[in-house]
Amino acid sequence: MERSYSLLLLFLALFSLKSFNLLCSAADPTDGFTPVPLTEANFVLQKPYNGLDCSSGVWQFEGYGFVPNGTSSVTVAQIHGAFHGATTLILRIYDGNMRYYSGDLVATDPYDKWFRLNIIHDVDGGRLTVFIDGEERYSTHDQGPGDLYFKCGV
Repeated sequence: MERSYSLLLLFLALFSLKSFNLLCSAADPTDGFTPVPLTEANFVLQKPYNGLDCSSGVWQFEGYGFVPNGTSSVTVAQIHGAFHGATTLILRIYDGNMRYYSGDLVATDPYDKWFRLNIIHDVDGGRLTVFIDGEERYSTHDQGPGDLYFKCGV
């Protein structure tokens, strides 16, 4: 247990949830979104996880992460809630690779460097898109509608 804490993913939650009416191809995945800054007024760790209604529209998570070398089987980010299961997205580190759940490859060699993570969830369109450092790295269908909320880190 103590080892897992020492390997804890260092994840700064410099994040914001953003809503937008249409997904568009842009140089930066945040183009066109309205930021909701993280402040003392809206930050209570994991609570209230349901403070925003994410059941429709297009939402975006942005955060910065750092994965220490050798870390494995840890979660970087999640979208909780789905029609078909408990989550609609989990990004995890397995043996030096970031994967969608434990399957599809999202990014390689995330160790020992800071990266910017953006996740766009088009709830109405049923689509998830993952960006690493502004580059689209993965896209897939979601797991269906549900009581959705973003979560970052272990």
